[in-house]
Amino acid sequence: MTYEESAALMKDAAFRDRIGIACLTYARYITDEAPTTAAHSTRIRWAQQTLVSPDVAVQQVTPTVVMDGAVQQDGAAISDANLQVAVETSVNKLL
Repeated sequence: MTYEESAALMKDAAFRDRIGIACLTYARYITDEAPTTAAHSTRIRWAQQTLVSPDVAVQQVTPTVVMDGAVQQDGAAISDANLQVAVETSVNKLL
């Protein structure tokens, strides 16, 4: 993707909505983790905040998600499964 295409994707409402669902999916997963999971307190705090305010999470992770290799390759056509991986990888980088 060009820089212009990447910038447009960061602002694409439908793509951002998909990122939001992926964030909520990951937040739900994290809330079910064992307390012994590495960095659990940081992860659970992010998950709880995401469940309350998913739009904040979307705003925080979208730039990192858009720069993910799979997103750069497929753009908005990325599959839900691959987008989920990109979101989880991005969240883990930011935590």
